[in-house]
Amino acid sequence: MTEYTEDYFTDIREGVRNICEQFPNTYWQKLDSKRAYPSEFVKALTDSGYLAVLIPEEFGGSGLGLAAATAILEEIHKSGGNAAACHAQMYTMGTILRHGSTKQKSKYLPKIASGELRLQAFGVTEPTSGSDTTRILTKAIREGDNYIINGQKIWTSRSEYSDLMLLLARTSPREEVTKRHNGISVFLIDLRDAIEGGLTIQPIPTMINHATTEVFFDDLRVPAENLVGTEGEGFRYILDGMNAERILIAAECVGDARWFIEKASSYARDRVVFGRPIGQNQGIQFPIARAYAATEAADLLVAKAAALFDSNKPCGAEANMAKMLASEASGQAADMCMQTHGGFGFAEEFDIERKFRETRLYQVAPISTNLILSYIAEHILDLPRSY
Repeated sequence: MTEYTEDYFTDIREGVRNICEQFPNTYWQKLDSKRAYPSEFVKALTDSGYLAVLIPEEFGGSGLGLAAATAILEEIHKSGGNAAACHAQMYTMGTILRHGSTKQKSKYLPKIASGELRLQAFGVTEPTSGSDTTRILTKAIREGDNYIINGQKIWTSRSEYSDLMLLLARTSPREEVTKRHNGISVFLIDLRDAIEGGLTIQPIPTMINHATTEVFFDDLRVPAENLVGTEGEGFRYILDGMNAERILIAAECVGDARWFIEKASSYARDRVVFGRPIGQNQGIQFPIARAYAATEAADLLVAKAAALFDSNKPCGAEANMAKMLASEASGQAADMCMQTHGGFGFAEEFDIERKFRETRLYQVAPISTNLILSYIAEHILDLPRSY
């Protein structure tokens, strides 16, 4: 298993930082106030090839591993940006790469790598099923050379800014399969056609600028050739993608935490109250130091999880724990940074309140901390299943 150090991908990190310098905090503040999508930032990343880092060279990508992708996303967040606008393009294509047909790979992957096609939307969660993916109700019924899809998805982020959607739907009722995760299939939906054929996208206003939506399918006709892999095996296909997602988001949280720590440390050195820098007080020092220690520990687990993933070794436990510990570390650092700045932390110009809101999401999504704890208890500690 390869061990990665902080500066392992020095050139990649420097390149990403150079891009981020073109999009300062004022850029993100303006977008946040308007709830606008960072199209210019996403284009810059795409044009530089960073969103195609996991796509093999034969399809126009860089052919690098997940560890390289974690370096990219960490640097974006460490620089004060927000990669949530485009991080799905990195991991959603993995389902096509690993389980798609030769035709699907050659048709879609080169265009995704070049930016001609955007694969940002991932339709999984539904209002009634929540985290219990096996209880999704969206149905895809085969009718000749097509599937007819009816149902609803929620928290489908970036669907307004994507050309393609990876969709999870039931092709066999849950009560008719031997295992609850069977009978679920994956489809590649061309949103450009679907908008006119039975797809409705409804934005959901949230406390952060996340471009998330609710999606409705009303007799949407999808070509059978858009089925990814074998019908009924879709749940298994997306597990690798979910592990990659959790590892990548953990890297973003590490980047967020390091941004908060640097922001707080700099302010604590310069801010003078009662005739002395506030950073001289242990009441300020210790929370910063604790946040730093928690962040460094989480980063080690992120690196381990990414290395296991890149070695095609089981990494479910490490991916889940990395995501949990990194999201908690970034939450701890965010709270510390806000407290260190006092009232100034709430001022938009300092950018702390925006980052505070953004990083808080990751203790809830894409999987909640409680579900990760349940996973650890059941699958690692061999305790009875709690749900």
